[in-house]
Amino acid sequence: MLRLAIILLVVGLIAAALGLGGLGGLIMNVGWVILVVAVILFIVHFIGRKV
Repeated sequence: MLRLAIILLVVGLIAAALGLGGLGGLIMNVGWVILVVAVILFIVHFIGRKV
């Protein structure tokens, strides 16, 4: 999941650099959402493992 988020962020940056700002922004937003979800799941898993 984290790998997918990083790939989407890089693809969004490339799309924005090529002049596709709308598509690049959309892809980057999706990447950020997936990144946040991955970090939250990692934290929940880490805390749940300690208990």
